[in-house]
Amino acid sequence: MKNLSSFILGLKFALSYFTIIPIKIKDSEDLSQKEVLSSTLISLPLIGLILGFITISLYGVLEHLSWFGAIICAVSYMILYGFIHTEAIMDVVDAIYAKHSGKDAYAVIKDPTVGAMGVLFAFAFMILKLAGIVYLFINDYLFEFLSIVIISRLMILIMIKKFTFKSSFVNALKESLSSRIVFFTLVIFTVLNIYLIDEIAIALSILALMFTIFLSKFIEKNVGFLNGDAIGTTLEVNEILLIISFLLLV
Repeated sequence: MKNLSSFILGLKFALSYFTIIPIKIKDSEDLSQKEVLSSTLISLPLIGLILGFITISLYGVLEHLSWFGAIICAVSYMILYGFIHTEAIMDVVDAIYAKHSGKDAYAVIKDPTVGAMGVLFAFAFMILKLAGIVYLFINDYLFEFLSIVIISRLMILIMIKKFTFKSSFVNALKESLSSRIVFFTLVIFTVLNIYLIDEIAIALSILALMFTIFLSKFIEKNVGFLNGDAIGTTLEVNEILLIISFLLLV
């Protein structure tokens, strides 16, 4: 019973933190427990499933609008997670340029203001992502979209488990995450993805793992550290690369 309550609280925390879905958490609920933090992480692919399902359901209503309906759904997906990962791109890009200029990358990434390069890169990635989702939808690759948004969040578990972060919150999440939990979460959602889109889910998962490791090391090398913004950037870019990869494979 305690495990179930911890999972529910972790899911609530994940939904309140990573989406705009209104979730109320009581002051008496302790979010710092190891079991709750672990449940927060393993809830990430489930959040992908939830947001993807909402987006696909919306397209079922707007499908008769063709590309315009697909654009509405693509934008809605990004709104559902509050553009939190898009914002992360701005911070990471600004930090990269700051480090190249000899400035303190950590101070820049923590600065609430954003620079021109961060905005331009985020805008470019947003266009690519919106275009990719629209293309998937108007070609009836709905379950493929659903699988991609699950896989991208699955990779976050591996990223947090494998790398070191300059963030007390991410480190607390890392300490709560056991290898056994990561393994079983990967197995469960990989099986679900295979059910959704057949064996191509395995190829996409392998590619996503490669993208995740490459992007993590690239950010770490060019910024000097990894933090929550690096995670958001990796997720966002990963989804774009997975969309492109899938379209090249089919």
